[in-house]
Amino acid sequence: MSYFIFLKNLDNIGGTIYKIAENQSDLNNLNINQPDYKIIEDSQSNFDLVKFGQKFVEKYNNNLITYINQTFLYKNGDELQNYINNFKQQIKQFTNNNPNHPLLNQWNNYYNQLNNLNLDNVTYPLSKSLEQYFNDLGQPSYNILQLP
Repeated sequence: MSYFIFLKNLDNIGGTIYKIAENQSDLNNLNINQPDYKIIEDSQSNFDLVKFGQKFVEKYNNNLITYINQTFLYKNGDELQNYINNFKQQIKQFTNNNPNHPLLNQWNNYYNQLNNLNLDNVTYPLSKSLEQYFNDLGQPSYNILQLP
């Protein structure tokens, strides 16, 4: 079962998604005090749709999550590079502040994968998320909401 972590007591309010966790282990390794959040279990298929950028979590009501379709269009390497730079900055902040975290190696490896991506090898316009692009290549892929 996958988990969607929201800001607590904010039913029917958009933009309250905080984190996502693919399984219990990932949930337990998030740097959060779980009772302070609304945690909703959902299917692996919905998790994958969010992870790969096909759906966006709009809001929740009780234990029901509302998703909306999401599309991507990176017109050129500069747009994709901006996304990558933001993601790398957040990963670096996590790794610098959590040197003993159980998922440190996973996120260091993903940082290196992002750093080593040759944007000249990507065909533009790219009409999918970076996460879906990596998944299609058979490479590890993580959504920023999975970052502990």
